[in-house]
Amino acid sequence: MTTAPQTAQTQAQPPVAPQKPHSYTRHGYTIQDPYAWLKDPKYPEVTDTEVLDYLKAENAYFEAQMDPHKPLIETVYEELKARLKEDDYSVPAKEGAWEYWWQYRPGAQYRDWYRKSASGGENELLLSEPELAEGLEYFRLGAIEASPDGKLLAYSADTNGSERFTLKVKDLGTKADLGFEIPGTIGEIVWSTDSKGFFYTLVNENWRPYVVKYHRLGSDVAQDPVIFEEADGGFFLGIDESQSKRFLLITTADHVTSEVHLVPLADPTARPLMVSPRKTGREYHVDEREGTLYIRTNDTHTNFRVVTASLDKPGEWKELIPGSDEHYIRDLTSFKNALVIEERLNGLDQIRVRDYVGNEHYVAFPEAAYTVSVDENREYELPSLRLAYESMVTPDTIYDYDLTKRQLVTRKVQEIPSGYDASQYETVRFMAQGRDGVQIPVSVVYKKGFKRDGSQPVHLYAYGAYGHAIPPGFSTARLSLLNRGFAYAIAHIRGGDDMGYQWYLDGKLKKRQNTFNDFVDAAKGLIKEGFASEGNISISGGSAGGELMGVVSNMNPELWRAVVAHVPFVDVLNTMQDESLPLTPMEWPEWGNPILDKTAFETIRAYSPYDNVEAKAYPPLLITGGLNDPRVTYWEPAKWAARLRATKTDDNLLLLKTNMGAGHGGKSGRFASLYEVAEEYVFILKAFGMAGTK
Repeated sequence: MTTAPQTAQTQAQPPVAPQKPHSYTRHGYTIQDPYAWLKDPKYPEVTDTEVLDYLKAENAYFEAQMDPHKPLIETVYEELKARLKEDDYSVPAKEGAWEYWWQYRPGAQYRDWYRKSASGGENELLLSEPELAEGLEYFRLGAIEASPDGKLLAYSADTNGSERFTLKVKDLGTKADLGFEIPGTIGEIVWSTDSKGFFYTLVNENWRPYVVKYHRLGSDVAQDPVIFEEADGGFFLGIDESQSKRFLLITTADHVTSEVHLVPLADPTARPLMVSPRKTGREYHVDEREGTLYIRTNDTHTNFRVVTASLDKPGEWKELIPGSDEHYIRDLTSFKNALVIEERLNGLDQIRVRDYVGNEHYVAFPEAAYTVSVDENREYELPSLRLAYESMVTPDTIYDYDLTKRQLVTRKVQEIPSGYDASQYETVRFMAQGRDGVQIPVSVVYKKGFKRDGSQPVHLYAYGAYGHAIPPGFSTARLSLLNRGFAYAIAHIRGGDDMGYQWYLDGKLKKRQNTFNDFVDAAKGLIKEGFASEGNISISGGSAGGELMGVVSNMNPELWRAVVAHVPFVDVLNTMQDESLPLTPMEWPEWGNPILDKTAFETIRAYSPYDNVEAKAYPPLLITGGLNDPRVTYWEPAKWAARLRATKTDDNLLLLKTNMGAGHGGKSGRFASLYEVAEEYVFILKAFGMAGTK
């Protein structure tokens, strides 16, 4: 029997999940899965009382173990909260006759959205998230888009963490919602030019965005015409608009192949124009300027190139910027007066600005190591380009880059009300030696005075999947560790695209083990460089980064003082064989299809954290999950925690916390989410024997 839920004061012992015989055979292997019962057969509804009782019992045990440390959790939480500006705001962004921005009220968990006339005037409240979120355990705004004529506001919201957004439209004259709603959307909204309707994307019962529809205001939602439907369950649809605001961009893609269709926003029910039919392994991304398509593609070079095409012959591509082994082309935007290209060179972000004659230059930035991206630029023709910039010691900074004068103008620097002196912190970047000869970049930040003799604590973070880089950015929360003597490191491992697209390819499918080896080798590099010592490194990662935490806990448990795995993708072998789950078909290009491919089955089986738990000592572990998570289902962390409890030989603390009213991102609200960070940090401090400190 599962241990019944208990109060934080009474539950001193961890709950024990029963083992129930369950096995299957594939490719000649028989897999034992004694915790398969934790998947509710009615999912996405979770009503099985035994499952719920077990999760609640684990939550009660979590509370019981953390309860003695509540004073320190509160202290850290107040530190984190004090670094947030209570009435923070965004820099207004001009679009047509209006300037738009968001702002927090002091003490509010969520934002208010405003606009005012670009020529001056009173602030107008468009939407109040605090009012929409009142009384809800979870709230997340999906999209907020004013109509081109400025009279209407379309918005979408998720109220349980399932990432199924309900779409509504508000009359900005009367401030009242129109009398309809569209549930089950992915959250995206694009208006037609005439402001009389909008495009949206629906998800199916498996949470896969599969169809784009157009709603004409005043018509029956049930009769909305289908603009585009994707038949392949492994491809997800997404919509956007071109920077010129002339076209709807419909992109259907998995992780390695994409296809784009265009619909004129002035003729919303026109037949979509396909730019070029999908070819397995080819990605391309499109923008439009004055009848010319600007396309970023990896068809001839791993690091992508830029080509152009005409609207009447969109599949005939002419090279504009060739691919390069050094310059990794990551994104492009074709403004009327400049083509802006986001790149990465030797792992460092770059912004290339090119006119349509062919003259180009790179934007110069004030630090040697930083991260920068194109920020919110709502208009087609720009006098200046808005950029978001930060480094491991420099808070978030919004620049407007004057395209004529080639100068950065600071519009906003993140305020830290409790105080922050950048001169008290240092950051370095070094290359760790990988076991196969690859040099792995590691970024480190610490407070001055940190002793590089291995005596002080180090926290190491990484992700390492889907070509998603972890840039060397700033974190106010991180200061609570730095100020307690930690160094904080980011391992830029393969599986991300930190060092180019090949860096990503070298950490997926059959090469997935490189990701895990790189992380361990980065940790050993921290030891070699004097930052850390064996067993004196805490580590964390989430989702696919949580998978990483599971693998390296199995591989090298002796290295880690504590492991934090957020919504970890740890039941990889089972999930990749379950075609009913939302992401599985789309994920096969990333992980492999173990149903059809024996080699993929063997590769995944060799590292899948849940399937490789062993009878040995593990470091303290904090594992989190979300009951409504459509990306990493709740039973993955639950099954892993249960098997660890039953198998490991140590007495180290193992905690499982499941958010019963949230999804992949944990609790919503800027302060509620900070409390979970405080709990994580205190768990780490406890593992280092520092929970008695302030």
